[in-house]
Order: sequence, then C-alpha cells, then structure tokens
Amino acid sequence: MNKTELKEFLDTKVIQYNNPRFIESDPIKIPHSFSKKEDIEIAGFLTATIAWGNRKSIINNAERFMDLLDNTPYDFIINHTESDLKKLEPFVHRTFNGQDTIQFIKSLKHIYTTHNGLESVFAKHAKTDTIQTAISKFKSIFFEIDHLHRTQKHISDPLKNSAAKRINMFLRWMVRNDKAGVDFGIWKSISPAALSCPLDVHSGNIARKLGLLKRKQNDAKALLELDTALRKLDPNDPVKYDFALFGLGVFEKF
Repeated sequence: MNKTELKEFLDTKVIQYNNPRFIESDPIKIPHSFSKKEDIEIAGFLTATIAWGNRKSIINNAERFMDLLDNTPYDFIINHTESDLKKLEPFVHRTFNGQDTIQFIKSLKHIYTTHNGLESVFAKHAKTDTIQTAISKFKSIFFEIDHLHRTQKHISDPLKNSAAKRINMFLRWMVRNDKAGVDFGIWKSISPAALSCPLDVHSGNIARKLGLLKRKQNDAKALLELDTALRKLDPNDPVKYDFALFGLGVFEKF
C-alpha cells in the first residue's frame, strides 16, 4: 500500500473500532461507570495501571478495585483512614499487590492535595509535540513521598527507554475527544497532537506488518518511530490509529 491507501485503510478501521461497542470488552469501561471528572480520571489511572494480561481479568480486577474504594474513588483517596487502607491489603493483580495498592492511594492523595490533581501534573510538563517527558516527571512526583521501592516498577519511565504503554493508554482516554463516546476528552489543557500510541504486542506487530515500524523491540525508540509515522497520517490526532492497530491485531488477527 502507498501512503494514501494506507491512510484510507486505517481511517476505515478507526471508524470501525472507535465506537461505543468497543467499550464493553475494554478496560475503558471502568472509568465509563463514573460521571465526576476526578472519579473518571482516578478510575482510569488505576485501571490502566493494572492493564496487562488477560483483558477479562483486567476488567474483573479493576471492578473489584473500585468496589474496595466504595465506588467513590476520589472521595476515598482524599478522605481515607488507616483502617480504610487495611481493607486494600488483599488486593492482587499479577505482580501489583496490596502494598502497591495502598502506596498508589497515598501517592494519589499527595497528587491531589499538593499538586492540584493528575491533569495539572501532566499538563505542567507536557510539550506541544510529546507527552513522554511529562510521564517521566509525573513518576518522580508520584514517588516524591515516602514509598515502597518495589512500587516504582508499576509506573514506567519513557526516559529510561520504556514504551510506557499503560500510561499512554490512560492519557489517550483522558485527552482525546473523539466525539464517538469512547475516549473522554476531559483534559482540555493537553493537545491530542502530543499523545503517543499505547505500544504493545498487538499494535507493534500490526505496525510492523503495515510498514509503520521497523524496530523489533517495543521500547521508547520504537514508540518514537511509530509516533512519527502516525503523525504523518494525522498530525492533530495521531493516536486515533491505536483503535485500528489494536482492532486489526486483537479482533481480526491481521
């Protein structure tokens, strides 16, 4: 395919998958059960944090996570007591355990009470053409309070060559306003043009088959290569193509 044919093909796939039918089988369904901005972004962040492995398991555990937060994540984070934290100890998703869960709640409280919330931290450090430096800065702010060293591994750092798939996915959810009802678009202070594709096994394999990506590892260098290619197709909304790459990989086994 030439560039024009490739763009037409991918644009068709975006339309096919970027619609409300996508929500039910995707972890994004968890923040979609909330209406308050802070609840949506916290539910989205925590769900994205555990979004690796089997999708059904991710959704089930994210729902259990919200139940443990009394389905009022913002209120829980701001007003929790030590006894409230105690009930989080049994929570486990793969290597994310109860200690990590409690640390995330404490760090989120710090983010909201000291740094004016998640959006504010990312927006302060986002650049017009990339959000990756903001992710790295966010991680350092998230762990600037006393914390368990083991919990640091649950937030990736793009400046240490990570593709940071899960946090890029979360940022897509918050920033893109696709008017299709999937991504939320509730963060107005960051441009969708600065977003990066959530690069994983599926999107990486399809990107390579389509000639959008040559690098074999799914790391920060590969992400930059893929971002550069997608921005040539749509400089204003490059990560819409995540729907196409993901759909082709997961649903069509392209």
